[in-house]
Formats: sequence, C-alpha cells, structure tokens
Amino acid sequence: MARLLFTFITSLFLTPFIFTTPSNAAYNVVSFGAKSGGQTDSTQAFLKAWAAACRSTTASTIYVPKGSFLVKAAVFSGPCKSTIKIMIDGTIVAPDYRSMGNSGYWILFIKVDKVAIFGGTLDAKGAAYWACRRSGKSCPVGARSITFNWASNIVVSGLTSINSQLSHLVINSCKNVAVRNVKIIAPDQSPNTDGIHVQGSTGVTITGSTIGTGDDCISIGPGTRNLWMEHIKCGPGHGISIGSLGKDKKEDGVQNVTVANSVFIGSDNGVRIKSWARPSNSFVTNIVFRNIVMTRVQYPIIVDQNYCPNNQGCPNQSSGVKVSQVTYRNIKGTSRSQAAMIFNCSSSNPCRGIRLQDINLTYMNKAATSTCRNVHGTRSGVVVPRSCV
Repeated sequence: MARLLFTFITSLFLTPFIFTTPSNAAYNVVSFGAKSGGQTDSTQAFLKAWAAACRSTTASTIYVPKGSFLVKAAVFSGPCKSTIKIMIDGTIVAPDYRSMGNSGYWILFIKVDKVAIFGGTLDAKGAAYWACRRSGKSCPVGARSITFNWASNIVVSGLTSINSQLSHLVINSCKNVAVRNVKIIAPDQSPNTDGIHVQGSTGVTITGSTIGTGDDCISIGPGTRNLWMEHIKCGPGHGISIGSLGKDKKEDGVQNVTVANSVFIGSDNGVRIKSWARPSNSFVTNIVFRNIVMTRVQYPIIVDQNYCPNNQGCPNQSSGVKVSQVTYRNIKGTSRSQAAMIFNCSSSNPCRGIRLQDINLTYMNKAATSTCRNVHGTRSGVVVPRSCV
C-alpha cells in the first residue's frame, strides 16, 4: 500500500513544468526582493512568493535560483488553492541561532496539500548552536530545519540538508508523503540531529536517501502507520529507530513499517525498537526488516524495552509497550560488539512473534553472540549468531 501511494503522489508532480527556463518561473523569489549572497534577509520575499502561489487557482511554481539566500524562521501556511512546486537551485541559509527564538522550527509548512520540493540545499549552520549546548550556557530550544505539520500529498525530492540545529526533516501528523533521494549531513557528535523524524503520520515512503548524523538516521514516533523505507544508506548515526515509545501512559502505537534493501555503515545501531520502562498502552506490530547489510555497526539488531536514561522516572518498572510480529530476514554483515543481536524485552509485556530468517552477523571475523530477555518467536534458515529466540 505504501509503495502504491508513493507512485500516486509522485505522479501528481511529474507533469511538465510551467516554464521553459528558470527566468520564466511563475514566482521567482528574486522578483519579490530576495537577495543572493547569504547576508540580506530574504524571509519576506519567500513569504510573498508563497502567498502569491497559494492564491493561484492553477498549478504554480516557486523558483529559488542559484545563490545563497538568508531566510529566518518562516511559516508557509495553507490551505492553498492549487498544486505548488518549489524548485530550488540555490542554498537557503539560516541566521544566527540566537535570532531563531524558541519556536522550535526554521522552515515550517502547515496544513498544506499537494506541495512538492525539488532540489536545493538547506544549511542551518548548526555548529554554533551545538557549541552553546556543550558550553552549559543558556541556549534557545533549537530549530528543526524543515517541518511538515498536518500536511498531505507531499513530495520532497533531491533536497540536501546540512548541519541542522536539531532534526533535519520532520513529518508530523501528515498523510501521503514521499521523500526520495535526499542527502542529510551532520557530524557524528552533533546532538539530537535526527535525519528524518516521522510521527503521527500514515502513508510515508522514504527511498534512495543517504543520511549521516549525530542521532537517528530515521526516527519513528507514536502514531506512525504504513511507513516504507527502502534503499537507505545510514551512517554515522544511531540507526533506524522505532521509538522511544511509551514515555506517556496513553500513547498511539506504531504499525506496518518496512525497512528494505538498505545499508548501515559505522552506525551505533542498525535496526532498533526502543521503549521506556514505564506503564503505557502503546504498541509496535507488523514490522519487517529485510535485505539489509551491516558494516561495523555497534548493535546491528536491538530491541530495548528497558530504556531509562539516568535512571530517572522509571526505575524498577517495566514497559507497557507491546512488541509483536517483527520479522528480521536476510540481514548480514559485521558487528563492532560481540552481542550482534539483543532482545531486551519487557518482563510484563514480552516480545511476541519475533521471526528470524537467514541472519549472518559476525564479530572480528568470528561468530557474534545474541542475548535475550522475555522474547518469544521462531527462526528459520541459517541464523548466525545462534539465536536465543
């Protein structure tokens, strides 16, 4: 279903552009006062171009030409009257982090439908913000680079995001989103710089993308359904993670998620499911991890339902998150730790329906090990390390 949605959404935006050259674009931000060079505030020019496109009763295009354009925190609101394409040949750069305030966003799309973004680079210049956090000084909350809230039928294709202060791309409470061929870059020690975060959304596909960050390459939050990820290259980073879940007692679950035909290189984790060790009605079910290559990954396969950082708020409790029907198929490669498979499940809600098929993970050219707590499942084919499931 997710792949069919991806094909449908993509087809909406692959009709010929309404201009033959960039100079003939319907709404060129330069025509609205944007100045190249990365020093002049072009925020209002971008917002005026958006307002014009949003009012248009026919399909329209916003064009960002080559060059560097300074844009401060900006909200691009809908609903709009027709389809909008945003074609970016240049780079959009963020201001000093202190001028972003405490809104939590840099570029925010809210309540939009049938919007596509093609190409371009977002440079959030996050290094100064990370340094502020490391210093222990009082810092703003930080900004996510590009966020979609309550949006539908969205395409993000060919975008590059560099050095976000926090998460690079956030998909929150959305329907039918296709992310393809994006590149996300941040140093491996940059805090909380998740590549793509999906939460409360359905019908999201992420394909053909390269992600290296200081946190999860892709993080999957509560309320995510029908998420398809394929041909992902992850590393450095914390892998592809479902969770953390169960922080709140009443919380929506995660279901129908697939990671396929992907590569993890030097990441801290490979495929991970993580929940807080506290009561919750949340769940994880119908998950498939298949055709994956791990190269020097610290923990290639891990389920941790006893997450309790600094032992605050959850000691001596167990996770209420129900993990079931999770398949690991054709996963091979190398682990940086001897324990290549870890199933640390809840004592009150054991993991059920865990299926291992054709696993081959080694540690320093020899067999790795697996560890299990409170897990039930099956194995088939050759499973190395020997499974305790």
